[in-house]
Amino acid sequence: MTEKTIERTPETKTQTRQTRAEKIDKLNKQITQLENRRKQELKKHKQDERKARTKRLIERGAILESLIDGADAETLGNEHIKYFLQKIIQTDHAKNLLLKIKAGIKEATERGETEPSN
Repeated sequence: MTEKTIERTPETKTQTRQTRAEKIDKLNKQITQLENRRKQELKKHKQDERKARTKRLIERGAILESLIDGADAETLGNEHIKYFLQKIIQTDHAKNLLLKIKAGIKEATERGETEPSN
């Protein structure tokens, strides 16, 4: 059997270098594209989190307002509401109730339930 030997001429070496350089360039472009896509996804994720927080705050504010007499809800300022809630939450009854609620949430989560039971 005769072996074929491929002679490497300066021309084929240059072509090999070029194709490797082209591959490197292509990979660098892909990396840049992936980095940009990652940044876009992170931006969307943060935006989704902000939307969820805003929705939660609006819902909780609406709940609070519905529990306060309508006229009082409009006349009481934010500082009054904050003071009212701080005083209520500091009571032993409220602290115990919060502990029970948290324990109930933990138990429901362990059972795979998502909705609170009353």
